[in-house]
Amino acid sequence: MTTMMKLKQITLTAMSLLVVGIGTSFGQQTELAELDQLKINQIQVLGTHNSYARPVDPRLSAYADPIFSKMMEKMSTLFPPDKLNSFKEFHPNAMSMSEGLKYDHPPFDVQLDSGIRSLEMDVYYDPTGHRFDKPAGYELLNKMGVSDLAPYQKEDLEKPGFKMLHIADFDFRSHYATFSAGLAALRDWSEQHPQHLPIFIMVEAKDKGIPIFPNSAEVLPFDDKAFDQLDAEVVAVLGREKLITPDDVRGNYSTLREAIRSGHWPTVKASRGKFVFLLLPATAGMNLESAYVKDKPNLEKRIMFVQSEPNDSFASFILLDNALVRREEIQSLVKEGYIVRSRSDIETYEAKINDYSRANAAFSSGAQIISTDFFRPGNGYNTSYYVRLPNSKVARRNPVNSMMKKSKDMVSTKR
Repeated sequence: MTTMMKLKQITLTAMSLLVVGIGTSFGQQTELAELDQLKINQIQVLGTHNSYARPVDPRLSAYADPIFSKMMEKMSTLFPPDKLNSFKEFHPNAMSMSEGLKYDHPPFDVQLDSGIRSLEMDVYYDPTGHRFDKPAGYELLNKMGVSDLAPYQKEDLEKPGFKMLHIADFDFRSHYATFSAGLAALRDWSEQHPQHLPIFIMVEAKDKGIPIFPNSAEVLPFDDKAFDQLDAEVVAVLGREKLITPDDVRGNYSTLREAIRSGHWPTVKASRGKFVFLLLPATAGMNLESAYVKDKPNLEKRIMFVQSEPNDSFASFILLDNALVRREEIQSLVKEGYIVRSRSDIETYEAKINDYSRANAAFSSGAQIISTDFFRPGNGYNTSYYVRLPNSKVARRNPVNSMMKKSKDMVSTKR
C-alpha cells in the first residue's frame, strides 16, 4: 500500500468516526435544544424513592415483620374513614414490611449517572446528636445474641444535625447518614456536570416515629426553627445560585399559585445545573398543615416548594402517587401548571408480579416526576421488571402539556 493510499484510508476512517460522533452529538443536541425551549413543568423525568437507603439487615426484617403486620391491622381499625381511604390510596397492596423494602439503591452519583433526575431524601431533626446512633432494633437483637449485624454510619449519627434515614430504629442504614452529606454528594456531582437538567429533590420531613422496639428514639417535630435550619443547610451546601425557589417563580404575581397557573416556571435552559426542592412537610405526606408555611402564604423567602392542595395560595407541587386511580386528575393539574409526583411502583408490588400498568398510567398522566424503586435491571424477585422513560433518555417532553405555547393555555380548568 502506497503512502498516499495509507493516508487516504486513515482520512476516511477518521471521517467515518467523526460522522458517527457528530451524528450522535447532533442527535443529543437536537433533543436538548428541544427541551431547552420548554418550561421545567413541561418535561417528564424519572426519579427514585428513598434514594439514599441501604437494605435493612434481613434478621431485623424477619423479627420486625410480624410486629408491623399486627400494628397495621390495629391501625386500620383506628383510622377515621377519610384517613383510611387516603392511606389505602398511598398503600394499595398488602405487602409485608420486608417486601415493601425489597430494593437496593446505589449512591446518588451512580443514580444520576444512570439518568435519574429526581431523588428523595428523608430527614429527621436532631439538633443535639446521639438521637439515632443506637438503633433500638439492633440493641434488641444484640441482647438476643445477634452481633454481626449489617454496619451503619454510627459516627455520623452521633453528630448534631439533620439525619437521613427511612424509619428510626429499624430502616436506618443509609449511604448518607446526615442530610449535609447527601447535599454534598449532589453538589459534587453537579459541579462535574454543570449543564445537567434541573434535578428535583423531594424532602420528607419525618416528624413521627414507629416505636415498635423498647427504648425507641423520640422523633422530634419540625417547628419553624427546624425548617429555617433545614433551608439554611441547603443554601450553605449547594449555594443559592444553584436553586430554583418559590420567590424565583412567583416573581411579581400576587400568589405562587397564580404564577404557576400562568406558566411562570423557568425554562429548562435557564434551569440547567440547578435543583428544585419539593417538601413533604410531614411523615408520608399525610398531613399538609406545617410550620413551613407559617406566616408565609406564598413561601416567601423559603427554599422549597411544598406539598399542597390546588387552592392553596402557595400551591405548586402536588403529590398523587396512585396514577391508576388519579390519572385524569393528574392530567388536569398538569395542564393547569402544577408539578405532580407520581409512582410507577408502590412498595415493590409491581416488581413482584412484573406489572407495568401503574408505570404506564403514571407516564401517560403527565406527572412530571415518576418515582420508582427499580430504575435498572435486577430486583429481589428475579422478575424482569424495571422502569425507564418511554424514550429511554434522561427526560422527555411532557405528553400532556409540552405542546402548550401560551401562558393562558396553562389554565384549563377553573378551581
